[in-house]
Amino acid sequence: MKVSEENVEISSGGTITSLVPIQTTLARKKIVLTLEKIIKRTVDFIGGIVGTIALIPITIVLYIANLISGDKGPVFFTQERIGQNGKVFKMYKYRSMVVGADEKLKEYLAENEEAREEYTKYKKLKYDPRVTKIGEFIRKTSIDEFPQFINVLKGDMSLVGPRPYLPREKEDINGFFNYIMSCKPGITGFWQVNGRNDVTFNDRLDMDMQYYYKHCLKLDIKLLMQTAKKVVKREGAI
Repeated sequence: MKVSEENVEISSGGTITSLVPIQTTLARKKIVLTLEKIIKRTVDFIGGIVGTIALIPITIVLYIANLISGDKGPVFFTQERIGQNGKVFKMYKYRSMVVGADEKLKEYLAENEEAREEYTKYKKLKYDPRVTKIGEFIRKTSIDEFPQFINVLKGDMSLVGPRPYLPREKEDINGFFNYIMSCKPGITGFWQVNGRNDVTFNDRLDMDMQYYYKHCLKLDIKLLMQTAKKVVKREGAI
């Protein structure tokens, strides 16, 4: 039997099925995914511009507030994080901790077993002695994350995605690394809207894998709305 390019023999029983509907469906899905990527990047770009402009007055206020509190350290803080496809980038934040916080953390964990166990489980401390007076406020209001709009504008991050991991956490991510890192990291995401401060590191990995399997424009919009609600109600930090 002669089979045209639009048909293919599926089984030994001679069943002929047209490939056209399948090809059409795949083509439509590809178009939808491409459009979603374009829309996502456009929204990121616009959000990055608006957020970066908003940094000007916020930075001035924080600089003055730090001086009044006796903190003469820099307003901004940069830290290396793992980005999409494993590329390391510099993430921007407003400094909420004392200068030399990483060294102080090592000393604190070495002297405090309970804190060491907490950090091993959550990769952070609920009551961190390194946080400054102004730092406590900007963390509760999530203002410390605002400089990441610069990262969004640069293309290092997205508004929504897995929270970027620290290079030292790479080994703890284990076999999930390639999956999670295929997504561009975000300012907000599953972890940030689901009790970030009370979520274990393993739970965070589970949430990031959920985002990997489910991410789409509709989900991003939903997470952005949930984030806005969290920030307004001050229900934890994003």
